[in-house]
Amino acid sequence: MGKLIVSLSPHAHGTDSVERNMYGVIVALVPALLASFYFFGLGSAVVCATSVLACVFFEWAITKFILNREQNTIMDGSAVLTGLLLGFNLPSNLPVWIIIIGALISIGVGKMTFGGLGGNLFNPALVGRCFLLVSFPAQMTSWPVAGQLGAYTDATTGATPLSVMKYAIKSGDASLLNQLPDSFSLLIGNGTTGAGAGCIGEVCALALLIGLAYMLWKKIITWHIPVSIIGTVFIVSGLMHLVNPAYADPFTVIFSGGLMLGAIFMATDYVTSPMNSRGQLIYGVAIGFLTIVIRNWGAYPEGMSFAILIMNAFTPLINTYVKPKRFGEVVKK
Repeated sequence: MGKLIVSLSPHAHGTDSVERNMYGVIVALVPALLASFYFFGLGSAVVCATSVLACVFFEWAITKFILNREQNTIMDGSAVLTGLLLGFNLPSNLPVWIIIIGALISIGVGKMTFGGLGGNLFNPALVGRCFLLVSFPAQMTSWPVAGQLGAYTDATTGATPLSVMKYAIKSGDASLLNQLPDSFSLLIGNGTTGAGAGCIGEVCALALLIGLAYMLWKKIITWHIPVSIIGTVFIVSGLMHLVNPAYADPFTVIFSGGLMLGAIFMATDYVTSPMNSRGQLIYGVAIGFLTIVIRNWGAYPEGMSFAILIMNAFTPLINTYVKPKRFGEVVKK
């Protein structure tokens, strides 16, 4: 154990803590959670509640019975946050047993295998989501159309905006994009018009932007990662739309799918993102570019989750590259 060195007074007391930041992010997710209840009703409530409860249970059980630790971490808010984010990345008709498997993978593999909070290399909620997507592709790509408030597993499904965009690219038919809601509908919640299906937490970009504003106000995160991701996607998709109208316009692209959810709440995870602003900009630009590549030419219509996980793996390398020189250090020639 290293030696603790305390400098001379005066000392300033910092108010930052794991609990403060975790519960701050949870508060920022409340507008999107309420929007999901409005659009998906019972389905959203069942999926989110199951995901949160399962994540908290698995963190408690693994900490107590496998890691044999006296102090449990379920009250720091990280398990609740992981459960919420996992739920936000699932369709509102997903069976409970599949949600529980996703929670086990998120906590057991994505988090506790690496030693718990602060040691994980990948975002735990995205580990669970991608595992379910690969393991249960039919259930994970069955998207209930919003507005069926009392329906759960028997909800009517429909096409997502991303699937319509993907088909337009493959066919080269720009007229297919006319099926999409306008940008304003996508901003306030695409559950009312057009292709209104998608994951629980991605259908109302405005609610996610309110959460971003709250976290910036509370200084829970900085602007570098979300702005660099959204800006990169906007610029690249805008150029592609100018070259070929079969590619959707940039506003439709950034307001569709899980881009806003990922850029604001998933990519900004403290543990799995770079430490300084320069590294965060590199990280964000790379995520935005990879998202465009996977969405347009990959096997899945959505690429945000995979792009974030890929760049999670590069975070230690980015931190090494952008590490500032120590004062007085002689640079080797």
